[in-house]
Amino acid sequence: MTLRRSALLAVGLLLSAAVTAQSRGADGERIARWQRLGYGMFVHWGLYSELGGAWQGKPVTKGYSEQIQGWANIPTDDYLKVASRFSATKFDADAICRLAKDGGARYIVVTSKHHDGFAMFDTRSTDYNVVKRTPFAKDPLKLLSTACRRIGVGFGVYFSLVDWHAGHAPEVQHNSNPIPLAMEPLIERQLTELMSNYGPITEVWFDMSAPTPEQSRRFAAIVHRLQPQAAINGRIWNNRGDFVTLGDNELPPETMQPPFEVPASIYHATWGYRSWQRRDDLDGKIRELANGLVQTRAAGGNYLLNIGPKGDGSVVPFEADVMHGIGAWLRRHPGLLDASPSGLPRQPWGATLLRGRSLYLVVHDWPGRSLHVAGLANDPVSVGIDGGAALSWHRDDSDVVIDLPASRPDGVLPVLRVALSSPLLVVPAHVVAANADGGYNIGGDAWQPRTSFSFDSGYLTQTTTKVAIDAAIASPRAQEVMLHFLNARARTDRSYRISIAGHSRVVTGKELANHDIGPFALPASPAVAVGIQLADPAYPAEDIGLSFDSAEISRRLR
Repeated sequence: MTLRRSALLAVGLLLSAAVTAQSRGADGERIARWQRLGYGMFVHWGLYSELGGAWQGKPVTKGYSEQIQGWANIPTDDYLKVASRFSATKFDADAICRLAKDGGARYIVVTSKHHDGFAMFDTRSTDYNVVKRTPFAKDPLKLLSTACRRIGVGFGVYFSLVDWHAGHAPEVQHNSNPIPLAMEPLIERQLTELMSNYGPITEVWFDMSAPTPEQSRRFAAIVHRLQPQAAINGRIWNNRGDFVTLGDNELPPETMQPPFEVPASIYHATWGYRSWQRRDDLDGKIRELANGLVQTRAAGGNYLLNIGPKGDGSVVPFEADVMHGIGAWLRRHPGLLDASPSGLPRQPWGATLLRGRSLYLVVHDWPGRSLHVAGLANDPVSVGIDGGAALSWHRDDSDVVIDLPASRPDGVLPVLRVALSSPLLVVPAHVVAANADGGYNIGGDAWQPRTSFSFDSGYLTQTTTKVAIDAAIASPRAQEVMLHFLNARARTDRSYRISIAGHSRVVTGKELANHDIGPFALPASPAVAVGIQLADPAYPAEDIGLSFDSAEISRRLR
């Protein structure tokens, strides 16, 4: 067994520890509960659905179809006329919630109000709503929330902070309108109604605008006060959300740290119903979106996949077929949705997830007759097609090489399952060796970042943040050591959690920059984990605000 192969760095354990450290207390329980759901179904339905992406008999090809009023410059009076024919005779709340459940989703998020300002719920704040202005004359949110509880699916609401009817200009390119003081009472009243009248809320999905930090704080406070179990998405802005919302259809970068959610649409060009949308290659679409789900879950995020019902309330058959296809695939692999990031490096052929001592290999690019799994230190107990035949394997240094059947065993995404006899162990990409005196100098290149995104006021203020850093050292013997940072610049208003071999100490930024830290018990091991993160970040994506030339680990002198 080579030194590289025998490296026993449990990276997956480090990732789990980081999430736990960032998610303590009531907030942590709320986020953890939401993370366990993993997969939801988005529903974009409103007056725009009645238009189907066309105005005055012509397709509106610019922008998302749910924003057609802005892109087509439709006057308010003309847009309101659409409401007079919105009868939604085929709307079936039970069918929508059953579709979500059959598709494998564990919660839905439905548009309560989009940028057009037309409320798709029974509100006393304005008569510009579905109950008072349409022949449908029902509250779809009440029907959906009731159906979700009956069928066993979580219920969430989308709420646009942009409101073209209440005073915002249709600035459709970025939708980064500030919120004037005159609009605050409407938003606060509608949020209060939404949080009070529809039972338990799983998720509140704010969208767009450019609120002030105080506005974001107040809006979030309404949700937390009335629905303390509801997770708030990052587009409430000013880092007041419980999790980061990635860009539309944006899969997570390799270093992305949870909690986060990927909003995905079946067609990237629109979320609302589009009558002239091209719908073909069903099998390819199921494969594409199942892969998006897997890539998101493999990074520890939630996946929110959208459908856009027609104006009459019916689900587009192609979209229903996509959801059914993903659901059938998940049922063939029942452990997959509850699996977590494995901690293995990204694989060129697909993604890896871990549940207990089962390692799942989800193969997007079928490599031929053999599959190389890089970075796995454990020898498998067994390898096989998930739910099917056993496969032979052999070891090639730090790679496990699996012999594959001649054809793909699943038409969507093949899944292999590797059974392990002990917790998964990962071969580190880089291990720092000891100096001649037995100490260590861990330079900048040896630290691997874990990243996220923070936001100020609005969509255009995204900043990449570094929420933690990790390194690995080779320890030939057990000893007590101290840690010292050279030319460190740390935040004096924050404390840091420093971990070596799974044992941690919390120090202030001033202590980190100016004092030796320890002692730490360094075991004898080919690879020992060293990690640094904020001890109590104010929000999940908060940057550690730490830089240094190098970190020195030296033997403790008694």
